[in-house]
Amino acid sequence: MKLTLIRHGITEGNMRRLFYGSTDLPLLPCSVMQLQRMAELGHYPEAEHYYTSGMLRTEQTFKALYGDLPHGVLSGLREIDFGDFEMKSYEELKDTEAFQAWIDGDNEANICPGGESGDQVTARALHALEPIIARGEDTVIVTHGGVIGGLMQNWFIAENGRYTFTPEPGTGYTVEFNGKMPVSMKKVP
Repeated sequence: MKLTLIRHGITEGNMRRLFYGSTDLPLLPCSVMQLQRMAELGHYPEAEHYYTSGMLRTEQTFKALYGDLPHGVLSGLREIDFGDFEMKSYEELKDTEAFQAWIDGDNEANICPGGESGDQVTARALHALEPIIARGEDTVIVTHGGVIGGLMQNWFIAENGRYTFTPEPGTGYTVEFNGKMPVSMKKVP
């Protein structure tokens, strides 16, 4: 089985370098056009099943890449909820006690005030993927950078954690499974 995880395209939140996950931002028009051009060049794999996280930016990315193909929604693959830090920049947060407490120590275990931790997001995503992996059929999912990074870190341990694997917008990974075990990966596109 091949499981392809593609990060959504570029949003205003990406451009402004904001902490955002639960805010349902749309793609920038220039990102939609870029994704459509890459899809026309055949840079994205086909599969038996397709899904998104259901958030607007993943739905728009899916449409730019795959048009009107039928697909399901896996809400367990939505991005992290940054709680009190949502829609704020590092510059806005860097001198606050709550932000410093969050980034100090175990970045995966620390919970954003009013939000989630990286570990919680990864556990949620792994749970959402259980029936997909158990089915064992090629699947493409358009989701979020933090989700992909956490999953890849879980499957292919890296020194810098999820950030080693967090893909750029519009890119991702195809993970090959042998049964329920991930055995290899390659970048997409």
